[in-house]
Amino acid sequence: MNQKPKTKSFREYLLENLSDSAQAAEYINAALQEKDAEFLLTALRDVAEVRGGMSKLSRATKLNRSNLYHALSSKGDPGVRTLEKVLHVFGLRLSVMPEMAKRAA
Repeated sequence: MNQKPKTKSFREYLLENLSDSAQAAEYINAALQEKDAEFLLTALRDVAEVRGGMSKLSRATKLNRSNLYHALSSKGDPGVRTLEKVLHVFGLRLSVMPEMAKRAA
């Protein structure tokens, strides 16, 4: 009876770490740096899942649950106010930084 040790999937590992606000911020910032809106929305949904799901997020943000599902769906396009409310519930905030200077060739 030689059993293989159970290993966690990357997703399990990721979700375990997203309960920490600093880890969640790093994940969302990484998604922002990819300049891929769908990846950003996936990151926001992942953090929401860890923090109690969309129903809990809806109550905390006072946003309609179905509208929130739509805004954070892969085809969603949430407004700034929605993003601010969602991030606030996660213990995060929006921030703007200058882009790194591009080197002349």
